[in-house]
Amino acid sequence: MKKITIAIDGYSSCGKSTMAKDLAREIGYVYVDTGAMYRAVTLYALRKKLFNADGTVRQQELEAQIPNIQITFRLNPKTGRPDTCLNGENVETSIRNMEVSSRVSPIAAIAAVRQALVAQQQDMGKQKGIVMDGRDIGTAVFPDAELKIFVTASAEIRAQRRFDELKGKGMEANFDDILKNVQERDYIDSHREVSPLRKAADAIELDNSHMSIPEQKEWLMEQFRKAVTA
Repeated sequence: MKKITIAIDGYSSCGKSTMAKDLAREIGYVYVDTGAMYRAVTLYALRKKLFNADGTVRQQELEAQIPNIQITFRLNPKTGRPDTCLNGENVETSIRNMEVSSRVSPIAAIAAVRQALVAQQQDMGKQKGIVMDGRDIGTAVFPDAELKIFVTASAEIRAQRRFDELKGKGMEANFDDILKNVQERDYIDSHREVSPLRKAADAIELDNSHMSIPEQKEWLMEQFRKAVTA
């Protein structure tokens, strides 16, 4: 069976990462969480105090430090999924908090950051047999991907999922704050100048607002089987 590239794009908190991880494990492909890569850069910027008081990024300082930011993935034997590492440190939990969530969109809008990470992502996908999720995988990273999925769901449902995820991890969470963050990220991601979030012309749309995880898995496997036999 031929190996293909699978690009999964969509709005924040749609469950793209979980969906992509599960699919990759099911079909024996490599999984890359590009959102985690931008979150790791955001965590780096927070630690280095590269945000101004008004929330804007000290862009020139960050761009100068890009060569010092190494992002890798390490398989977690307990979960069977890859954890994100920043300069060798496992930051999988740290990059999921609300402080990082509220700062990641302006970081991801910086052209030099996107250029550096897209180059890394394209290098990872040269051999195919890869599942990658993010905002611009099907449009900028792998425009020739054999299977492109665009995931969406209502802002309220996505905020509830994020709320439940944080509470499940024992982290503080406020639904109204999360909903506001989801809506703000949607706007920024869709309106940024560099690689804005948009559905590729040949992407298959999946609205998972009212789908169970087993239903999603079945739908994805069906799309995968169609793509590898096309």
